[in-house]
Amino acid sequence: MSLINPGFATVIWMTLAFGVTLFILAKYAWKPIMASLKEREDSIESSLRAADDARKAMQDLKLDNEKLLRDAKDERDALLREARKIKEQIIDEAREKANTEAANIVENAKERIQHEKNAAVVEIKNLIASYSIQIAEKILREELKDKKKQESYAEKLLKEISLN
Repeated sequence: MSLINPGFATVIWMTLAFGVTLFILAKYAWKPIMASLKEREDSIESSLRAADDARKAMQDLKLDNEKLLRDAKDERDALLREARKIKEQIIDEAREKANTEAANIVENAKERIQHEKNAAVVEIKNLIASYSIQIAEKILREELKDKKKQESYAEKLLKEISLN
């Protein structure tokens, strides 16, 4: 017997053994094998659907995250704009207040200088008047030592007063 040219009986026995094996497999093993293959196919299909759903959910989350990030950036920008606006407003108010206080200080200083100037002028006038009186008193004492000079001076003053 040769494997390349099998004999007729060998072919029949091989066909019979194949048929019996096929019958036994079809009767007892084919349904469970097909059921497990179908179950595996369903499991793979549901896993693929779950993966697609997860991918979609991740994409939705990514879009939501991007939207949240944009919203956060917009809110941050709005807060920064508001902070700059408040900063400028505070600076302007401080500048106005400083200018007002400076103007008040200058005005108060001018008033004080004017009062001190007036007080100095009054003091100088009083001093001059006092010195003038002292000088006049000394001059008059010297000139009016003599009785006749006093009388003539008094008459002269009376004439001047009555003329005015």
